[in-house]
Amino acid sequence: MKKLASYWLLLFLLAPFSHAFAQVDLVVSVLDNARKPVMGLPVHLDNAAIGFSSEQATNAQGQVRFRGLSTAGSYAVSTTANDQYQAVREANLTLRANSSPSVTLVLPQLSSQTLEGVTVRAPNNGTTINTQNAEVAAELSARELREIPIEARDITRALYRLPNVTLATGFFSEAPNVSINGANGLYTNYLIDGLDNNENFLGGQRFAIPVGFAQNVNVLTNNFSTEFGNSANGIVNVTTKSGSNDLTAEVFYLTRPGPSIDGKTDFAQRDLSGNQVKSGFQRQQFGFGVGGALVKDKTFFYLNAEQTFDFKDNVLTSPALGVNATVRGENRFTYLSGKLDQRWTERFRSSLRANVGLVNIERQGGGLDGGVAFPSTGNRQDRNSLNIASQNVYVGQRFTSQTDVQYARFRWNYARADNPDSPDVTVSGPNGQAIAVLGHPGYLFDSHQNTWQAQQKFTLLSGRNTFKGGFGIISTEHSLFGGGNPNGSYSVQLTQAQLDALRTRNIGAGLSINDIPDDVKVNNYSVELRPASFGTTQNLYNIYLEDLVAVTDRLNVTLGVRYDYDNLSKGGAENGDRNNIAPRANFNLRLSERSSLRGGYGLFYDKILYTVYSDALGANTNSADYKAQLRELVRVGALPANTNVDRITFDGNQSGSASNVPYLQGPSAASLQGQRATVFGGERRILNPNGYQNPYSHQSTLGYQYQVNRKTLFYVDLMYNRSYDLFRLRNVNGVSEYPQNDPNNVVVRTETQADATRPVPIVTDATGTYAIINGQKVTGVARSVVMTESAGRSRYMAASFNVQKDAAEDKYGYRVSYTLPNLKNNTEDVNFRAADGNNYGKEFANSINDRTHVINAIGSYYPISSLRLTMAALLQSGQPVNRVTGAYLVPGTTNVFTNDLNGDGSSFSTAYLGNADRYPGEGRNSDRLPWSKTFDVGAQYTFRFGEKTSRLELTADVFNVLNTQNLSGYANNATQSNQIQTGAAGSGIIRRNASAPRQFQFGLRYAL
Repeated sequence: MKKLASYWLLLFLLAPFSHAFAQVDLVVSVLDNARKPVMGLPVHLDNAAIGFSSEQATNAQGQVRFRGLSTAGSYAVSTTANDQYQAVREANLTLRANSSPSVTLVLPQLSSQTLEGVTVRAPNNGTTINTQNAEVAAELSARELREIPIEARDITRALYRLPNVTLATGFFSEAPNVSINGANGLYTNYLIDGLDNNENFLGGQRFAIPVGFAQNVNVLTNNFSTEFGNSANGIVNVTTKSGSNDLTAEVFYLTRPGPSIDGKTDFAQRDLSGNQVKSGFQRQQFGFGVGGALVKDKTFFYLNAEQTFDFKDNVLTSPALGVNATVRGENRFTYLSGKLDQRWTERFRSSLRANVGLVNIERQGGGLDGGVAFPSTGNRQDRNSLNIASQNVYVGQRFTSQTDVQYARFRWNYARADNPDSPDVTVSGPNGQAIAVLGHPGYLFDSHQNTWQAQQKFTLLSGRNTFKGGFGIISTEHSLFGGGNPNGSYSVQLTQAQLDALRTRNIGAGLSINDIPDDVKVNNYSVELRPASFGTTQNLYNIYLEDLVAVTDRLNVTLGVRYDYDNLSKGGAENGDRNNIAPRANFNLRLSERSSLRGGYGLFYDKILYTVYSDALGANTNSADYKAQLRELVRVGALPANTNVDRITFDGNQSGSASNVPYLQGPSAASLQGQRATVFGGERRILNPNGYQNPYSHQSTLGYQYQVNRKTLFYVDLMYNRSYDLFRLRNVNGVSEYPQNDPNNVVVRTETQADATRPVPIVTDATGTYAIINGQKVTGVARSVVMTESAGRSRYMAASFNVQKDAAEDKYGYRVSYTLPNLKNNTEDVNFRAADGNNYGKEFANSINDRTHVINAIGSYYPISSLRLTMAALLQSGQPVNRVTGAYLVPGTTNVFTNDLNGDGSSFSTAYLGNADRYPGEGRNSDRLPWSKTFDVGAQYTFRFGEKTSRLELTADVFNVLNTQNLSGYANNATQSNQIQTGAAGSGIIRRNASAPRQFQFGLRYAL
């Protein structure tokens, strides 16, 4: 409570010195016909939507900078006629948060009546050269978001239409579906109006902003300002809508009828959460948005509410019990947003924004093609979010001050049980095969996050220099309830007589744990020994300073430095990573009023994903036996000599077990606590005794922009990134290397043989599994002792060619992008491990998200004013394939086969994190899937009413209109993808999954 009160006090103290809407500066350059700067000419900026008006005279470089602007409404910039020049006016300029867009006005001389004024349109029209800096970025305006075929108004499904952005292959169903520069989607930094919007446990968006609340979305991929940090990957910044003096509103209904009219496929698809769905899937979606003025020119509001229902069927099949039923499920997505903007004075404005997200994903039992999980074991995944943000800006004579404070909550309850107080029961028939799973889902993962953010930013004008600086903190309190079922887990086996009696009762899908006979045989019983939460507070501190120098009227040079500190970097060390100093420098040279050359270099640091720290706590133990093993690892040199064993251990989650237990009468967790000290563990974790280095990236860029004409822009960017200290896993009690290079001469190493090569050897005999330490038999050890290390690296190279045309008054507009990228790395994820021992030398290869060619094209055609036709094409070369081993005979046996060739016990044929042993002679990702080719089309017809102030829009979108079965290129979960194949490269592809078939989406929208 004291901490909460202190933050509110901070907000109270800072509010009087602040303004609204993320800080935006508009730079206007005024040139004469000879392309020379015009000095001392008044430039007028107005925004009738919010009653804003301002005028400044151009400086010696022919420029004026309008500072601290609102992102609401649209602006017009103009000059007045004098005895030398005609007047020029450029209107409909809309702005995005945390930006410094530029506009160039070329003034016709008064005597040159035949010459027309040349203007350059605003940045979010997508056809303007950037004359200020060298950031590599792209954006989509609200209009473009409405016109592109987008599933369920989900912004992330539009981002891959931008250069250097692709759909991602992740490592769990809900993993973020956006990859920037081929990197893991967990590292992308999501912002709303420049403020944090990250789920801070694993990554991804905290609140998923729908299209209806977005004014535009901007993706910064390379060489961005020191103002942005906490990511060496990229930034997704959404600027939200604001109200204006004119009342605007929309109400919509959207439906996806589903398989009844969609193309046919044998493969499961994914819902909005990333989870698989199949039969009976359909979507219903509706919502509204309204904005206006409470007090004209002073107080504005905008409200948005969107609701989505996904319906889906699973199949419950248990032949032994005579059950074959369809189980209906439902997902719910509720997004509520509101924004209040207050203009106190001409110099001081404020905004208050709130976002509430309620996401509920049902696991109703059954399976996509049949399963034995009965509805009693049903559970729901909740992803609930809250943002409350205050943004304030004060504009002085030469400086601008912005003060922001935000409070956010996120609760990720991965399996909220329908029967939370129940044990879980796996029921087997007389033959030992499972025939029913009942009760609790069997595990807990309930993450609570409370995040406070405070940041202060300044801009100061001094001659040719524009100084930017600021500091801030993001503090997240983490609390996790995790581990096994605290109510107990039972594995039972029915006799034939018990099974016959149960089947005769014909209970069907309503079968519960209480229907199982009391005298059933209990084969196994376990219970979570630590049914309590654990966590810590992660603090991210930053400070930055930047100077944009107008060296000449054509050349801008930006020099800056940023410092970040993440307290989680301390890990199990005495001190954290305190040397994260990030210099950045770039230039922008205007070659002419139509072209510019830009480039730069920067150092960018990532934050530490909390999962790294949490996993090290949850899979840990501080028992005496485990500490004895760790001290032995120190003695033999597998851990650093200065390791403090007490700092790297924790009383984490662990299950206790008991035998000869009567059904539903297992002992409590309290009575089994003694097992914590002596139970053997297959794999446990520790905090890294050296702490964690924040991953960082050296980024270099060079680009050229050319304004083909008033509506068309061409640009090309070259990018080269080298990243270091990436996260991966190291087994400090790992087996020795055991390479397999000849597929015709494979000799499997048994687990016993492999265990003997570990730094602390593991012994298994008739008495159990243990280690010998100091001549003593120690049972409470672990076969594998795993920690996260900061030692991975990657290399990214890309060339991106882009041309964009704004439709303006024409009948067509388009955006075409071709990217030639390559990403190589030796780690894909925080849970990546080497395939053979700890040999990462052989892991450097093409990344899971690498593409060689990406071609993206969007075109809209307006044959008449009421009709719009849009086509979006995406063509990509295939993603890499990891070739894994098949089954080989275990030495000393006649019919036992394994795919664990090196005997380390961690080979899983469906995993992509390096666990699986590779096919002998094949390197990581040595093969490729075929090209992916997808064409989406959309149509909109508009009925206008009255004086065209209100309209009714009918829309139809068809995704994958050619019904192509793509095996690559779509958002996917690696453990279910086609990117894992058995056998040598080129030996064929077994289809495990495919992109969505042809799908239809229909909408109705009324707007005014």
